[in-house]
Amino acid sequence: MIPLNHNLQQLFNIAQKPSKMGIGLMSGTSLDGLDIALCQFTGHGLNTKFELLQFITIPYPDEFKQEVQQVFAKRSADLEKVTLLNAYIGTYHAELILQALERWRIDPQNVDFIASHGQTIYHAPERLHLHKNYPNATLQIGDGDHIAVKTGILTVSDFRQKHIAAGGEGAPLALYGDVLLGNKTGENRVLLNIGGIANLTWLPGDGDFNRVLCTDIGPGNTLIDAVCRKYFDKSYDEDSAIAYSGNVNEGLLTALLAHPFFKEKAPKTTGPELFNLDMVAEAQQQSGSGQITNEDLVCTLSAFTAASIAGFIENNISGDHIQIFTSGGGARNPFVIGELKKLLPSVLIEDSSLLGINPDAKEAILFALLGNEALCGEPISIGANPAVLMGKFCFPI
Repeated sequence: MIPLNHNLQQLFNIAQKPSKMGIGLMSGTSLDGLDIALCQFTGHGLNTKFELLQFITIPYPDEFKQEVQQVFAKRSADLEKVTLLNAYIGTYHAELILQALERWRIDPQNVDFIASHGQTIYHAPERLHLHKNYPNATLQIGDGDHIAVKTGILTVSDFRQKHIAAGGEGAPLALYGDVLLGNKTGENRVLLNIGGIANLTWLPGDGDFNRVLCTDIGPGNTLIDAVCRKYFDKSYDEDSAIAYSGNVNEGLLTALLAHPFFKEKAPKTTGPELFNLDMVAEAQQQSGSGQITNEDLVCTLSAFTAASIAGFIENNISGDHIQIFTSGGGARNPFVIGELKKLLPSVLIEDSSLLGINPDAKEAILFALLGNEALCGEPISIGANPAVLMGKFCFPI
């Protein structure tokens, strides 16, 4: 019998362990920082049990954000810059992981794996790019081999490509983790994540996986943050202070909600490639609201996020005693959450901490879970979604 090489033997040994310590990384479209979740996993699939051991968000410096924004969500970008950033982000994320482990006084040798989402720079589903003979596509940079070599930890990366190769759009991947961690027979649940883009997973209480729906809904924080950066020199609207100082412009809100994306059938995906300041300017022109104050613009965009979420839920989800559990940066936006509660008065809306899931850490936890599944799971069939295990293995040596 031919022995396994060192890397494959390491992979086999980790996969065989009954309990694994893994790190999940998430860097979203808001570019606010790197979420690092250290988790302990026992089991896999529907028998998964996890514990969040540590969590931190390490903010990105302005210089890093400016570098990524040069290529982020742009149809045309400097190819050399993309190539350089792929290596640079991988190395930089590895440095941040090592900083976190040192802070937590954990030896990297005790961590079994890292699951890295990478940094999305462009998302191009076929229904939006409209290039004949080209498939769904998405691109995340921040090379996993650089993370593995610098940290000395097995790294699972590039999760979205298998989803696309198997017929999906590469997003939202929250579906798999939401079903494994959030599904409960007898309770109709919506797990709503409000990041740069808002997405949700509908988990009907009858336990029928064929009825589970996971989809992007529209903008979360991306438009609000973009206006805050442009007009207020702020990365986001802290405590909704700007939104509360303005008023909703109903004409602009109506024009925003008339965007064709909201009439497309779910499941669907989107990103800042569609929901950006050009889209807002077009809606302002259509509604004759180009002269409103910047405060009114932030207020209206905040109302837009809430209204698009509420409208989707009203039109696509039915059942008794529906509970919504929120996560992501938007879960801490009091204006957006307040509007949601007004628009959905019969629905219980709480954050995901009630499920034992830190709302700030949820997406990083979900990628750690996908890493655990890549190591020892089996493909799970959930409705029309691809039944695949995702992620590519990057070895330290």
